Amino acid sequence: MNRRIVSRRGLIGTGAAGLSGLLLSGCDRLTGAPSVQHFIGHAQSLSLNAQRLLLAGQPLAREYTAKDLSPMFKANGTSMPTSDDYQTLMNSGFADYRLKVDGLVGAPASFSLADLRGLPSRTQITRHDCVEGWSAIGGWTGVPLHHVLNKVGVLPSARYVVFHCADDLDDSLDGSGQYYESIDLFDAYHPQTILAYAMNGAPLAVPHGAPLRLRVERQLGYKHAKYVMRIELVERFDHMQGGKGGYWEDRGYEWYGGI
Repeated sequence: MNRRIVSRRGLIGTGAAGLSGLLLSGCDRLTGAPSVQHFIGHAQSLSLNAQRLLLAGQPLAREYTAKDLSPMFKANGTSMPTSDDYQTLMNSGFADYRLKVDGLVGAPASFSLADLRGLPSRTQITRHDCVEGWSAIGGWTGVPLHHVLNKVGVLPSARYVVFHCADDLDDSLDGSGQYYESIDLFDAYHPQTILAYAMNGAPLAVPHGAPLRLRVERQLGYKHAKYVMRIELVERFDHMQGGKGGYWEDRGYEWYGGI
């Protein structure tokens, strides 16, 4: 076995896996204790720092071939947003869809699907690892996120990229129903971080996040936001909903879901 892989799993797997089990065990009283919260924050910081050290050269996640594609790729999470705005877009074949990109950028902009397809694209066949314990291999085509960010000009004060989605869940912590997710600029500029508009050679289907979803291949599946409607560049996200940087993170998942 490759020594690099062993080192990575040893540094990250032990701490992150154990931490995930603690967070997802449902022991709200335990995880709410100040001492445990301090341990969780420290463990997450160690996991992130270890990942950054090992991945400083921006290596690629493993890619597969067409013969490796899974016969079934589960559509987890929301499979059909119910908001009127999304339904209208879907019924028009997303002809009126616009991806808004704003926040800490020099030139806020919006992009149609045609605009996005006109930018340089990347196709990659990768494995999706879900925190629920299943994996599947799928082929994704889209625009590398860095091309979009270069179009709008990221300001020096920006640290995170926040993805605002069309999922309209009832129990968001701020009452809005808005699903959201975030990554930092290190992962945003990775060559395999793409805004995918096609899957397995066909336009992205609604259950898989049409018209646009994030693929951030070195992180677990809950980080791969679907139904992306707006991208916001921010310096911090502690003012958003539960303040942890994502819908599931606000409910105990780790912000950095590295694999």
